[in-house]
Amino acid sequence: MPAPIELHYWPTPNGWKITIALEEMGLPYDVKFVNIGKGEQFEPAFLKIAPNNRMPAIVDPDGPDGAPISIFESGAILQYLARKTGKFCGPTERDRIAVDQWLMWQMGGLGPMAGQAHHFLTYAPAMDPPQDLPYAKDRYRAETGRLYGVMDRRLAEAEYLAGDFYSIADMACYGWASLWERQEQTLDDKPNLARWLDTLAARDAVQRGMAVGAEKRSKLQDDKDAQKVLFKQ
Repeated sequence: MPAPIELHYWPTPNGWKITIALEEMGLPYDVKFVNIGKGEQFEPAFLKIAPNNRMPAIVDPDGPDGAPISIFESGAILQYLARKTGKFCGPTERDRIAVDQWLMWQMGGLGPMAGQAHHFLTYAPAMDPPQDLPYAKDRYRAETGRLYGVMDRRLAEAEYLAGDFYSIADMACYGWASLWERQEQTLDDKPNLARWLDTLAARDAVQRGMAVGAEKRSKLQDDKDAQKVLFKQ
């Protein structure tokens, strides 16, 4: 049995990517919770492995050549774990390219835009003083909707994002897409996205990954102290 991977984590869409992947790949791991609402991501010990003060990050004691390695950025972690296990990255080079492009699409598009939608639709109006900004709300709601349209059209021609196989690209997108209601989106005109969401939600490993630390999730809009830490008020 390999030594467990040390996962620095908080239950957010970015954190869920890695718990889902670890569960799907059957890799042992120990969770080190990083309470981002209390500012634990700024502690010196964490910054040594995640210099951008963002979770998730991992430390694998059995890294390349058997030497330990630490990795930050969720997309890089997913690529590393897929290479390490040879799973969920596609059986051919063309497949791997498809996985990489959809993973990068999530990292550069869906995650940041949906995250801004969460901020301006839910969190900013609850700040003190309230920051209820119609332009920002409309902009990020619309851009998130556009991205879900891209996703729906892709899923009309393929079972999963990279093709006919489940991959780390799907794992990367699921946590964000599962929160479509919070982003004020609709699935009425996106049947392929709805089908994909149902398919992934039924996977045991996805359910286990999403459950890690679920009891620690709270409503950020009601936590003024966490807002000060995260939004630098």
